[in-house]
Amino acid sequence: MHIQHTIMIIIITGASKGLGKAMALKFAAGGNTLFLGARNIEQLNATSAEIVHQYPNCKIYVFSVDVSKKEELKAFAEWCLKQAIPDILINNAGQFLPGSIHNEAEGLLEQMITTNLYSAYHLTRMLLPKMIAAAKEKNQPKHIFNICSIASLQAYANGGSYSISKYALLGFSKNLREELKPHQIKVTAVLPGAAYTDSWIGSGVDEKRIMEANDVATMVYAAAQLSPQACVEEILLRPQLGDL
Repeated sequence: MHIQHTIMIIIITGASKGLGKAMALKFAAGGNTLFLGARNIEQLNATSAEIVHQYPNCKIYVFSVDVSKKEELKAFAEWCLKQAIPDILINNAGQFLPGSIHNEAEGLLEQMITTNLYSAYHLTRMLLPKMIAAAKEKNQPKHIFNICSIASLQAYANGGSYSISKYALLGFSKNLREELKPHQIKVTAVLPGAAYTDSWIGSGVDEKRIMEANDVATMVYAAAQLSPQACVEEILLRPQLGDL
């Protein structure tokens, strides 16, 4: 395995908690530079301070962004690019609202598609021209990770529009992977099953029954360390005892 020792520039959305925070911690440990976005700036600042305290060699910049709003995504992208061109983009921000297609609230599909699919689509398009140019100029690949879900593969009860949006995100990832092969941009779809984050607190589910957020972060980090000629196209993780 080829281990990268150079400092990387990483953009992560939805980075204040959960999988986003776990991935930020993993990349911060290597002394990398992180641009973190999330809606709740207070929580994001607290996460940033915690990470820097633990890994003082890393640099972290934070930005308040609601990924469901295209104008805020544009401001976030421009802010990032003014400072650096990312080596890694992690489209992690998303939202889960349960429901069944036949009786879920009106507008839920639009909300899930906007938050879980359009956010990744638009941010990726905003950053890609500079990423492609930099990859060509330096002959150094870039990498995009889209955090999909086990719901991208398997329909389940009460998944509704959330599952539709995650199926679409996987489709976006597959198309993006195919298009970017000649441009030295790797694309990895990450499909985790249940991992213990804040959203599971109070659910009654034993945290030992499902994965740790760090399990997902560890696999994403490992996929980012491969030689330029290798690309992990999909990362599929499930709890050892299977899906809930």
